[in-house]
Amino acid sequence: MTRAEKGVLIEELFQKFSVNNNFYITDASGMSVAQTTALRRLCFEKGIEYRVFKNTLIQKALEKMDADYAPFDEKVLKGFSGIMFSGEDANSPAKLIKEFRKKSGLKSPMLKGASIDTDLFIGEENLDMLSSLKSKAELIGEVIGLLQSPAKNVISGLKGAGGKLAGILQTLSEREN
Repeated sequence: MTRAEKGVLIEELFQKFSVNNNFYITDASGMSVAQTTALRRLCFEKGIEYRVFKNTLIQKALEKMDADYAPFDEKVLKGFSGIMFSGEDANSPAKLIKEFRKKSGLKSPMLKGASIDTDLFIGEENLDMLSSLKSKAELIGEVIGLLQSPAKNVISGLKGAGGKLAGILQTLSEREN
């Protein structure tokens, strides 16, 4: 690969990192071609882009970013590296990894590291926590539900109290007559 081709790949990878706040770096070494194809198919079905890059290209693209990804250099960017880009859903790749392992019976792919809105998570031990993160849509839904709940209670209270008040007024007016 020529220097110009590497430059194009680094720029392409930099653009991917720039538009994807959430990405996971995995190790799928030791998987057969059929298993890797199954992983790629599942990624496609879930709307997650999965690509394999050389660690040096990943490192150079991350160096161009505003955030500090230096901790990835020593611990994450070693050996085989596949990147999962998930866009807005921070937990989708973690859920996908767990689903793939359950279906295939494999221990791969292994989570090497993840960046969630520039917060770094290094190591396989973070997979369960990352899979339990709520998506942006789930959080917005919860906030809307919480905001609607008090308003619904006030409205139902006013309706109930209004009915009682009307009943009391009607009873009093009937007594006077």
